[in-house]
Amino acid sequence: MMIDVSQVFAVIFYVLLIILVIALTVLVINAIKTLNKVDKFVDDISRKSSKVEGLFDIIDNTTDAVVGISDTIIGFIANTITQLFKRKKDKEDEEQ
Repeated sequence: MMIDVSQVFAVIFYVLLIILVIALTVLVINAIKTLNKVDKFVDDISRKSSKVEGLFDIIDNTTDAVVGISDTIIGFIANTITQLFKRKKDKEDEEQ
């Protein structure tokens, strides 16, 4: 009884293929578990950030109001100074 080399290689190939399938199955199961944990973590972060979002909206609206008021005040001051210099210039032109 003689054992053929191709049959030995076929048996080795099938054994290695079975080991590979088992290893990939274990890796996929671990990846699924990890993705479930990541999904729970992302949901938790999303829930917590939605609670803080209202505070950020209030801060944003307050900042916009302060900027609007400061722009108005600065515009008024700039126009006043411009009118003062314009009057002085007009007076100097009249004198000449």
